[in-house]
Amino acid sequence: MRVLSPTSAFDIVDPEQRRDLIRRNDRAIGLWLLACCAMVFVMVMLGGVTRLTQSGLSIMEWAPLKGALPPLSEAEWQRIFALYQQIPEYQQVNHGMTLAEFRGIFWWEWVHRLWGRLIGVVFLLPFLWFLIRGRIRRGLAPRLALLFALGAAQGALGWFMVASGFADRVDVSQYRLVAHLALALAIYVAMLWTALDLLRASERWPVSRHLASHLKLALALLCLTIAMGGFTAGLHGGLVYNSFPLMGGEIAPADLWGLAPGWINLFENPAAAQFVHRWLAIATMATVLALGWRDRAAGSLPLRLAAAMALLQVGLGIATLLLVVPVPLAALHQAGAVTLLTLVIWALHDARVADGAAHVKAS
Repeated sequence: MRVLSPTSAFDIVDPEQRRDLIRRNDRAIGLWLLACCAMVFVMVMLGGVTRLTQSGLSIMEWAPLKGALPPLSEAEWQRIFALYQQIPEYQQVNHGMTLAEFRGIFWWEWVHRLWGRLIGVVFLLPFLWFLIRGRIRRGLAPRLALLFALGAAQGALGWFMVASGFADRVDVSQYRLVAHLALALAIYVAMLWTALDLLRASERWPVSRHLASHLKLALALLCLTIAMGGFTAGLHGGLVYNSFPLMGGEIAPADLWGLAPGWINLFENPAAAQFVHRWLAIATMATVLALGWRDRAAGSLPLRLAAAMALLQVGLGIATLLLVVPVPLAALHQAGAVTLLTLVIWALHDARVADGAAHVKAS
């Protein structure tokens, strides 16, 4: 079999052969990117469980290469446990924790970091192989290189987040937590969109400009809801006002705006963060359900799935709140958010504005 140079794959003279080769290359790269998306999805879930189990501060060293290995001796376990005992989380929350208990939280954080390293390997090695073999269409390589660079930046941002919990507080900064989550999802969406570009170039459904704007509104609301979910989680807002739809018997309890200036309550007051998150979630669900209703004639698969997922996601959120944030249910709720984001992005990607087309009914 002839080894292609970096450009020979796209220098084939016969147009049909060239198109066929490009289609096969695009499909291979698109499937690889979807596999990377799946790994990022799992990474977000691991990050959520790490936070829920209060494991994120258990590793106090940043060692991108050496850190891939866990402690291999009792002396090493004692050393890293001694480091953990120096921080406020141990002194104020977990004082008296045994080494065996420390290992329980250590493994969650270690697996989370290891999975991030594996994503880097699974992305970088195939990327280089596709590049050397000349299988990446012109213009796509810089986008893929940028995705890898963002992944590296995400690792650094993760350490920046963790370091915020080493002094003066017993957990990480909610601002850095949301930034870490937002970058992870931005990478996920960019990777997913690129994969869809390669795999579904011809799979489009016509929509009116009104419905396209409705889709964008749903995406904006969903992003805001996820961001406020991050602040709610970072502030442990799910542990207060565990009732629905009222909060302490009121729609809006008196302590929502207890901090000054008022806007800071959204980001530093657990009750206010939860209040905004829960009603943004309801607004997002209503918007997605309305999308499904408007598109009922065309019957777009991602929108049908998104409508069902929006209902399920709100149900998971309410159950998580009422049961005072059990780890499995809270992790499912986070997975539901990423699943709903996936479906909305899929629908938005495949939508093709076709104003004036007689067959476009969703307007």
